[in-house]
Amino acid sequence: MSKSNRGSSKSIKPRRRAKPLDLPTSRRMLPLVERIVTDIIRDDKELNRLTFEQEGLDRDRRSLSWPERERRYAVQGEVTRLQNRLDEEIKELDSLGPVLMNRQVGLVGFPTIVNGKAAFFSWQVGETTVNHWHFDGEEARRPIPPHWQEESPARLARHR
Repeated sequence: MSKSNRGSSKSIKPRRRAKPLDLPTSRRMLPLVERIVTDIIRDDKELNRLTFEQEGLDRDRRSLSWPERERRYAVQGEVTRLQNRLDEEIKELDSLGPVLMNRQVGLVGFPTIVNGKAAFFSWQVGETTVNHWHFDGEEARRPIPPHWQEESPARLARHR
């Protein structure tokens, strides 16, 4: 198994979505998105812990006692199981439309369009609702202006 799949400390590059989401839809999706992202963070931390243990056991594999060898095989199985579960959680989030932008902190972008440009409504684990946005490729999150919350998605696309 490749250890390059871990990558929890790296940001995931956002990709453009064909179907933008409006602010009310993004907020309605948040409870499900929050559960999925919380699971991703939990499983990613556990995967990193076990991968570290596996690397140590693999390095010393020739001198391990029988109980340590049993542990090595158990850890290998657990790493595979966790990686598969993590892959499924990421697929589930992807199927809904939001993009996991930073796995380590649980930063999620809900694709949208602002001024004709690809953008994201932004939410992070620990926040109560979607209150930020940013253009695709930007890291700085901006507060959502109050008047956006009252307007239709078609008018939002024209704001400066």
